[in-house]
Amino acid sequence: MSNAFIAFQKNDETRSIVEAIIADNPNAIVNEQPGMVKVDVPGRLTIKRQTVSDLMGRDFDLQELQIHLITISGHLDETDDEFTLSWNS
Repeated sequence: MSNAFIAFQKNDETRSIVEAIIADNPNAIVNEQPGMVKVDVPGRLTIKRQTVSDLMGRDFDLQELQIHLITISGHLDETDDEFTLSWNS
């Protein structure tokens, strides 16, 4: 099974996004670099708007991910509430 992954610029807002990914994806593997943070998840990675909002303490629009995004890997499925990357096995 291939890993789906997402990489963000490393900053204050992405800390909450990464924390949300870890909370909702128990198999997440975080790789922090000086200027970026990459999160790998076997098969499927889901970012839930509500989890990010709860951790940030404010409403979060998943479109805000684009501001901090460096790259993704996987098939993208996006709704107003979830951003999912996956690989078919």
